[in-house]
Amino acid sequence: MVPLSSTARAKWARSCKTTCQKPRGLLKLSTMSQVAQIHELEVTPEEAGARLDKFRPARLPQVSRARFQALIEAGQIRSGATALTIAKHKVKAGEIIVVNMPEAQAAAPEGEAIPLDVLFEDEHLIVINKPAGLVVHPAAGNWTGTLVNALIAHCGESLSGVGGVKRPGIVHRLDKDTSGVMVVAKNDAAHQGLSEQFASHGLDGRLQRAYRALVWGRPERPRGTVNAPLARHSTNRLKMAVTRSGKQAVTHWEALETLACVGDPTLIDCFLETGRTHQIRVHMAHIGHPLLGDATYGKGFAATGRKLSPDQQEALAQFGRQALHAWLLGFEHPATGQPMEFEAPLPQDFETLLAKLNRTL
Repeated sequence: MVPLSSTARAKWARSCKTTCQKPRGLLKLSTMSQVAQIHELEVTPEEAGARLDKFRPARLPQVSRARFQALIEAGQIRSGATALTIAKHKVKAGEIIVVNMPEAQAAAPEGEAIPLDVLFEDEHLIVINKPAGLVVHPAAGNWTGTLVNALIAHCGESLSGVGGVKRPGIVHRLDKDTSGVMVVAKNDAAHQGLSEQFASHGLDGRLQRAYRALVWGRPERPRGTVNAPLARHSTNRLKMAVTRSGKQAVTHWEALETLACVGDPTLIDCFLETGRTHQIRVHMAHIGHPLLGDATYGKGFAATGRKLSPDQQEALAQFGRQALHAWLLGFEHPATGQPMEFEAPLPQDFETLLAKLNRTL
């Protein structure tokens, strides 16, 4: 049996709504919203004559026999353009066995009685003040206890199917340890209208976002702009980094107050012209003023933190997160077209940290 031609392979990939890449015999489907993986296995002379379901253990030990048999019955295993639906099919030397493995679908998140600080709500959308420590939507390691779980319980069936199973109603997000204003859509029309505004990053004047942050050091100027493209870090995929090949990212900042303690922590406002992952955190670190409490991008100021007074060090340790709060969100109501603007005051933990650090040494 000859290997799949490029045309046949592309046709099958399209039927799975994917495109294929081939690293070392494993075809990962890269544009399929993480729906499947394709394994392409060539039968060796030693394996010739084995039953299809017996062929699996040596080549795909991570796949259980029951799972492999289910794939056979579902027509997900092929030889050339032919689906192999019989477990006792005898494989032949040189035959290319192609295994399509759809990713297990995550169960729809369930509602949980998690309190919400609701700033506004109507039949189209809900605006909330998210507390620090609350993950926005379910993901690996956080399948429960998220904002989505809370919203499902609060909004009921109105969120069903809006924006996808895993992220119903979510049009933007805040990091787990960032507090502040968020808007969530309650129907498809609102989701589309809000998504368009966030996609334009405020360039059309409809969307406004402002954050309050506490950074290390006193900036040389009272205000400024960081225009530096961002992309995933080359070696740590959990981090972002300034890089020439990244996406455009623009942050405007303005200094509000410098506190009277070691390290000259400065309270600033940041206004986003774009909305990239970790944008403020990376941009401020890039110009030498990382956020207090930012263990990912502020490690260079760890020594400065150790020079604080003991009670100030304790206050910073108890704060336990990056000092960032989304205090302002403005947008155009997707149904009425009315401009709307919401503010959220600094949370108590942020206020407590400011009070501790502003003590005169």
